[in-house]
Amino acid sequence: MRKMYLSAPLPFVGQKRMLAKEFMKVLEQYPDGTLFVDLFGGSGLLSHITKSLKPHSTVIYNDFDNYRFRMKHIPQTNQLLADIREMVGNSVPRHKIIKGELRERIFSRIEQEENSTGYVDFITLSSSILFSMKYKLSVQDMRKEALYNNIRKTGYPECTDYLEGLEIVSCDYKEVFNRYKDIPGVVFLVDPPYLSTDVGTYNMYWNMADYLDVLNVLKGHSYVYFTSNKSSILELCEWIGKNRDLGNPFENCTKVEFNAHMNYNSSYTDMMLYKKEAA
Repeated sequence: MRKMYLSAPLPFVGQKRMLAKEFMKVLEQYPDGTLFVDLFGGSGLLSHITKSLKPHSTVIYNDFDNYRFRMKHIPQTNQLLADIREMVGNSVPRHKIIKGELRERIFSRIEQEENSTGYVDFITLSSSILFSMKYKLSVQDMRKEALYNNIRKTGYPECTDYLEGLEIVSCDYKEVFNRYKDIPGVVFLVDPPYLSTDVGTYNMYWNMADYLDVLNVLKGHSYVYFTSNKSSILELCEWIGKNRDLGNPFENCTKVEFNAHMNYNSSYTDMMLYKKEAA
């Protein structure tokens, strides 16, 4: 029996560790041998759990965010974190701000790593030295934030068996969907970035239409779909279902936009839409 992980080996925004046990219950309704396609593979946790429980199933893991590349560099990441851990020592209490010369030494060590090896796992690094749930993808962006001593006391396990047995692809979810949509009995695992949440660490840009496009893969297929109450996607679909004849009320209207700035790094776009119907 292979080891089953209930959380991903490395930090990943939106991994489903809190729903892992409930997801396992859902999988019980499908026979071993079912084809599962994880369209938004993320950390690979859903794919890993599925393959662990359904060893005779083919499980397609769409690693669009290249999580396996991060895992490959776990030894390098552990060494970087070990060096930062040694720098901090007992000089800064846990979860307290790192300031002054020590802060600059940490940035110098990160820059040295990036210049010498060409790679830094900024997502994993962020979880150790930034405020909880803040993730930055460069030293430049990290410098805009306060550093905190949230450094793990031990390194990350390499978990070489974590992705074992999965068929791994890396492409747009629509391409993966079209490849498998006509196979009888296929089950799609659908865990897109959530609407109204930060998607800055994903290898994609999403707007409202992108979130709604995902719903096309649900029609006529078995699926396990994930969302949150932040997205209001269920309420939106329920409302559309009750107002099927509305169509697009903004069709053929005129739109006026105004770019508003709240401060140096925060802005939004105000919109005015108008249409005069024939009398």
